[in-house]
Amino acid sequence: MEKKLNDVLDDSIRQVRELVDANTSVGAPIALGDGITLVPISKVSVGLASGGGDLPSKSAPTGPSGAGMGCGLKVVPVAMLVIQGDRVRLLPVGEPASNAVERAIDQLPVLVDKISDLIRSRSVDID
Repeated sequence: MEKKLNDVLDDSIRQVRELVDANTSVGAPIALGDGITLVPISKVSVGLASGGGDLPSKSAPTGPSGAGMGCGLKVVPVAMLVIQGDRVRLLPVGEPASNAVERAIDQLPVLVDKISDLIRSRSVDID
């Protein structure tokens, strides 16, 4: 029984590893043209449970046995990496901000881009 259960576990874990690789959490780049590339970012959750047992009796010390296993896999998109020229931005995908602090954090990349553009334009004007 122990050997059978180990075989079931090894096979199941091998199959989960095949499903969940680096391309599951960080997807393949998607070229949109005009120098824009998108890279999807996902959160991957895996749950695995197994069990088994032998039912020996006084008359048959090697009685019937049984084993079972279950696995759950969940992939949720969380962000999109936007690459445009020398600029890289992370755009969250998901629930909208629920309070002022979350909204401010969501807008931080846009603010950084605007400040960077302002600094670049001023340095060009000075030169």
